[in-house]
Amino acid sequence: MKINIIKENNTEIAVLDSSDILINDVQSALDLIATVGWETGCSRIIIDKSLISEEFFDLKTKLAGEILQKFINYHVNIAIVGDFSVYTSKSLRDFIYESNKGRNIFFLPDEKAAIDKLSKV
Repeated sequence: MKINIIKENNTEIAVLDSSDILINDVQSALDLIATVGWETGCSRIIIDKSLISEEFFDLKTKLAGEILQKFINYHVNIAIVGDFSVYTSKSLRDFIYESNKGRNIFFLPDEKAAIDKLSKV
């Protein structure tokens, strides 16, 4: 995993890059939170949706809720970037819509939008 730090509006944001899936389950999410925090001190993370297990996007698995709750518990804001139009689940669309109205978790189309959002929360 490679971590790039972007500074915007006096806020440091960790942008993650990898050729491997970084979040498979709750433990891997916790490990990611700890690693990014330890190595960078950042409490804002941008991750491409391709670095997250597809199970995450199937709300029936409850994986998304369990994982995202860890980010909230540890006061880490996260922006997941990518094309979410490929998912047809109304429940997932509603979940994304509600998440984007909050202050901690965002599903955004690209890194630029994520930087803009995370630098203002």
